[in-house]
Amino acid sequence: MIPKPPPREGNLGFLYLPPFRVQGFSVAGENTCVMIPELDVCFDVGQCLRASLAAKFMCISHGHMDHIGGLAYWCSQRNFQGMGPGTIVCDKRIESDIRGMMDGFVQLERQKTPYELLTIEPGDEIEIKNNVVLRAYHTEHTCPSIGYAIVEKRTKLKTELQGLPQDKLRELKERGEEIVNHLEVPLIAYLGDTLPGPHLLADDVRKAKIIVTECTFFEPEHKQRAKVGMHLHVDDLAEWRQVTECEHMVVTHISRRTHIPYARSRLNEALGEKLSETTHLLMDHRNNRERYEHQEAEAARRERELQAR
Repeated sequence: MIPKPPPREGNLGFLYLPPFRVQGFSVAGENTCVMIPELDVCFDVGQCLRASLAAKFMCISHGHMDHIGGLAYWCSQRNFQGMGPGTIVCDKRIESDIRGMMDGFVQLERQKTPYELLTIEPGDEIEIKNNVVLRAYHTEHTCPSIGYAIVEKRTKLKTELQGLPQDKLRELKERGEEIVNHLEVPLIAYLGDTLPGPHLLADDVRKAKIIVTECTFFEPEHKQRAKVGMHLHVDDLAEWRQVTECEHMVVTHISRRTHIPYARSRLNEALGEKLSETTHLLMDHRNNRERYEHQEAEAARRERELQAR
């Protein structure tokens, strides 16, 4: 008998959740790397995916190998491809560890890969686009860990001033009066790996339009294993999902021992029909592909209607 060929590498998970794409790969213990291309952000890099090179910001949630193992290669490849130094964002508590890892590669390669490292603590912000900031929040895992929220900051003219001419508004502003209300709109929340806790109920997380969350355990008998490993169980997710205000939730970090159809059936059972419709498994390739094909068909139909007018 001739030997079998190697197993095929899995495709990237992909969801179009207008106006954002959520794409990447996430298998517990192997690799988590999740990208939001419209915001130039990638969360974690267990292995460096080619698509992740386009991200300007690599946001590390914690130092476990399946979330950080590809970091040095990501920086190296960005430099090799002429894309400029990568910007790493990390918890201040692991700054020296990341620098030590990067210095180790300098010693091995006898060359220095350029990168920028920005540290962040819960409550801190880093501007990633005009009026859009990356904000950190506390999570609870077996090593120092944080989650990230991407928040858009908007201003809206105060109701009582609407309709006034521009010269009058300019006069009020020059006198030092506040003429606008400041609003914050959480766009994306990324959990990394975490136990359930108060951080799940913070406004930046609970009210985000899209929540990207781990859920590592689905079997009913694995609740204790979830607690020991400081991960979410599907029952934790179901309880939390009742109070979230997100338009979509994307579930990551399912292990290979849990088949996707089983995870989907457990999720549907725990959430019910209504919430299940807006809760997606990143690595559920078949259902996600069918969903995208439906979106394509709808877009084509709308285009035909516009052309017919």
